[in-house]
Amino acid sequence: MYGSRGAGVRASVAVAALLLAGCSGGDGGDGEEDRSSGSGITQQPSGTDPFWVNPEGNAAAQVAAYEKAGKDEDAELIRRIAEQPTGEWIGPENPEQEAKGFTEAAEKAERDAVLVLYNIPHRDCGQYSGGGAADGDAYRAWIDGVAEGIGDRSATVVLEPDAVLHVVDGCTPEEFHEERYDLLKGAIERLGGLKNTKVYLDAGNAGWGDPEEIYEPLKWAGVEEADGFAVNVSNFYTTDDSIDYGRQLSAKIGDKPFVIDTSRNGNGPWTEGDEDERWCNPPGRALGESPTTKTEDELVDAYLWVKRPGESDGECKGGPKAGEWWPEYALDLAEASD
Repeated sequence: MYGSRGAGVRASVAVAALLLAGCSGGDGGDGEEDRSSGSGITQQPSGTDPFWVNPEGNAAAQVAAYEKAGKDEDAELIRRIAEQPTGEWIGPENPEQEAKGFTEAAEKAERDAVLVLYNIPHRDCGQYSGGGAADGDAYRAWIDGVAEGIGDRSATVVLEPDAVLHVVDGCTPEEFHEERYDLLKGAIERLGGLKNTKVYLDAGNAGWGDPEEIYEPLKWAGVEEADGFAVNVSNFYTTDDSIDYGRQLSAKIGDKPFVIDTSRNGNGPWTEGDEDERWCNPPGRALGESPTTKTEDELVDAYLWVKRPGESDGECKGGPKAGEWWPEYALDLAEASD
């Protein structure tokens, strides 16, 4: 039912430190090699994929490790992940530094950063990715930090996975609903006021319920002032199903465009095992369409890899904590994509 959103929360701090230390590399052309990771990770052509590939990400480091160990076949499989742009999940402690580091590195490579903001109070209802800001004031300060870090640089922001969905499905206690809507509206206003930032509010996925149930809450959360909404974040529903869901929802909120997380939807959702945890590290999944702004539908602004393939959904099915790199799972995703 839920997709774990822990992807990258812990890892982003270490990655940002590398960027701020001047190890971000980056290139200024279409496909010129960036070898700062030691694994020859390149940017994708900007004409179809304007988003930044982080040459210091977990997948890039795994490529280098496999190459060093002489595991060339495994290295090439993981390269399928490492050479695609993925979302950078901003951590709770240093939002301004991280947002600045990622957007500066992206700007140097003449690309746009994809940032995921996941720090709403009472996050994930205390499940695998539970946590978030201590209270509303702490969250507003955190959003201010992110905005200061981005500045005038180009960024595509996916705002608060599950935040509205968990209000609608009752997972988040009613006493927090009004504050949550206020915080989301404030975040959209603050980030949307930046010169080159696009904001997409998370709107669930094709498998959780009916668009009728969520379109009004999305309005209460300020989606009409956002650039659009995001669907299928950290989940596995097919691109066709996600487009159908997104189009139904868009028709109810002023024909707003949307983005789709295609990172792991190549084989669609898992339909076996415990229904409540089919979203958590399901076996047999595959990478989906590569990130691009050249989509098959005029309402779809982009396919994005919001969830970073190879990072765990949580401590289920033998996985590590949510957001931690799991090379065996990454290999399975890449291998299943043949």
